[in-house]
Amino acid sequence: MSTQHPLDIQRCDHCGTWWALRPYACASCGGTTLSWQRATGEGVVIARSEVHRAPDAQWKALTPYTLVLVKLHEHVTLMGHADATITVGQHVHGHAVEINSRLLLKFEARSPP
Repeated sequence: MSTQHPLDIQRCDHCGTWWALRPYACASCGGTTLSWQRATGEGVVIARSEVHRAPDAQWKALTPYTLVLVKLHEHVTLMGHADATITVGQHVHGHAVEINSRLLLKFEARSPP
């Protein structure tokens, strides 16, 4: 199982910009000092998909399952699992869950701020 928390995201030490894609340098200021920090997990669902055809036997046992893209308050977009009742535009909170011996991200509904 991976030990890195799914909400650990790189952030520029110089300007504070968050980066979900592990860059070499900050595209906002050009800084090359990036550190891992824990994001809040708070955000809004911008896309949702229900998976019926899983990539392998382990995931097939879990079908159907819901995947969402969430725009976090840190202005990065992450993909994670969610309950089937989650809708686009809904405010959610992400946390780590273990699925198939992997530490993954799961979003749950929350009240708007």
